[in-house]
Amino acid sequence: MKSLEHISAFYFVGIGGIGMSALARYCKKLNKKVSGYDKTTTNLTTLLSKEGMDITFRDAATEIDFQVFNPESSLVVYTPAIPKNNQILNAFREKGFEVVKRSQLLGEVTRNTLCLAVAGTHGKTTTSAILGHLLAACDMPVTAFLGGIAENYQSNFISRGTEITVVEADEFDRSFLQLRPDIACVTSMDADHLDIYGNSETLENSFSDFSKLVTDPSNLLFKKGLPLTGRTVAIGESADYEAQNVRIEHGAYVFDLKTPKENLLGLRFLLPGHHNLYNAITALGMALLAGAPSKKLTHALATFRGVERRFSYKINSENLVLIDDYAHHPTEIDALYQAVSELYPEDQKLIVFQPHLFSRTKDFVEGFSESLSKFDSILLMDIYPAREEPVPGITSEWLLNKISNPNKSLVSREDLPAKIKQSRARVKLLVGAGDIGAEVEKVTQFLKQ
Repeated sequence: MKSLEHISAFYFVGIGGIGMSALARYCKKLNKKVSGYDKTTTNLTTLLSKEGMDITFRDAATEIDFQVFNPESSLVVYTPAIPKNNQILNAFREKGFEVVKRSQLLGEVTRNTLCLAVAGTHGKTTTSAILGHLLAACDMPVTAFLGGIAENYQSNFISRGTEITVVEADEFDRSFLQLRPDIACVTSMDADHLDIYGNSETLENSFSDFSKLVTDPSNLLFKKGLPLTGRTVAIGESADYEAQNVRIEHGAYVFDLKTPKENLLGLRFLLPGHHNLYNAITALGMALLAGAPSKKLTHALATFRGVERRFSYKINSENLVLIDDYAHHPTEIDALYQAVSELYPEDQKLIVFQPHLFSRTKDFVEGFSESLSKFDSILLMDIYPAREEPVPGITSEWLLNKISNPNKSLVSREDLPAKIKQSRARVKLLVGAGDIGAEVEKVTQFLKQ
């Protein structure tokens, strides 16, 4: 891949993706010409346009201005989610342009920096956002590329300098093996993306390969119990980075952190759930390894406000709690249930879930049925296909029949607000990684009527 200084124009195919848009913002900050294509307009693409990027939503070679883009000084970047018959991508290829995956550009951007990489089948975005915020709040020269919108910055891109980079190390199609991290973590290694890996053992081997990219094992953090070599993270049990004296005060976690070199006392963290507490411990450990001053970290952690669609409160009143969350795997739904049960032990809980991918629904149907059954009532939307074609017999109705809790039903997009309002549950959750997020504002306003 040609070096960044020799590139004057970037074209992102799939620019509206959360990871792609962060890189696009980085390139724009370098004063490069940035353009792109995406299938549909979203709030994010609207913001990118306002920031000076030219975006088309029509997949046609005629949309490319070949007077601006030429093979010598341009780079075309694409996401693996783009179909192979994409006309814009193929037009660039036919004219001899260099075309790279997002992960290759990310690897190049981070190569000459102190690279902090966050890997794991769950927790990447929240951990990365906490870490980016900790370093920024400690006045360290960090650029963070996030897979979600950090509430503190209203962006998926934090830019405070170029000496340190924080990135999500994505296991999908083994993208994370393109990185060369100096400090890294693995938050989890649960089976996922079996359409890519085939089985959980192959996935675990890929995480093992990633962990070995960190030359010093003391710079690799991972949840205690994972089959890796490095420093362990745990809550209330012996580990290299251990949360001790954990309690809830005024709706927030308060805890002490034991590390290999020092103890941090009286830390305060606003996000609920043990899974988020693990994320916070991991981010704190990585920040310390990167040289963040421990005296500033206490205040930095207390000011972290979260990530959009990660346990995001849309309504929080005496009679009604509405939470929006990205969970799309049984382990994540279990973590969500633990969090709401800890906060609202006496209240009834409704989950509205949109399954994501036919393959994931098929591979983890038993886990989904068990996780969803824990809630007092369940509404299931149709499966969000994303990049996949339908699989015969794999439907939300099929999943619904597997759920043991009798308080369950299917719900259409049109009936969603009314069905949610009819529920007597005080705590209502909108959950999934598909386009259910686009319904959240509509449901919120309907419930406020």
